This record gives sequence, structure tokens and C-alpha cells, in this order.
Amino acid sequence: MAHLNSQPELIARVRRLTGQLAAVERALTNGGDCASVLQQVAAIRGAVNGLMEEILETHLREHVAAPDLTPAARAQGADDVIAAIRRYAK
Repeated sequence: MAHLNSQPELIARVRRLTGQLAAVERALTNGGDCASVLQQVAAIRGAVNGLMEEILETHLREHVAAPDLTPAARAQGADDVIAAIRRYAK
């Protein structure tokens, strides 16, 4: 997915996720409050879902819906999305 190169908003999302995960690790290491850790994990899940949605949208626009795609390229883009959703849903 070359079109994802140098997208600062995606990099910022990943960095925030990294910070959130580090906070959970610190809480687990230092005996943090269960409710607080659960809330942090829920926030991480939401952030991952948002990242997935954004990348999925970009992929669909570039590899499935772009008007200049060949039928084979469009089918491959759709297959990629289907495989990613199946893995994500497990």
C-alpha cells in the first residue's frame, strides 16, 4: 500500500496507540487499578478500530473503487479487504 507512505495523521494515531499500550504495561507492572486498566484497554481497542477503519477506507478508495483500475486489480483489492476483515473479525 504505497499510498500510505508518509501520512502524518496515521503515524500520529500509531504513536498515540504506542503511548496507550505503554501506559497499560506500566499499570500492570506497578499494580494499577483494574477498572482504570480496563478503561485504558477499551480506549486502545477503540483507537485500533479507528485506525483500521481509516486504512480500510483508503484501501477501498485506492484499490477497489478507483475508476482507472483493471478488473483484475479491482478483484485483487476486494480480495485483500475480505482477507483483512476475516482476520480482524477473529
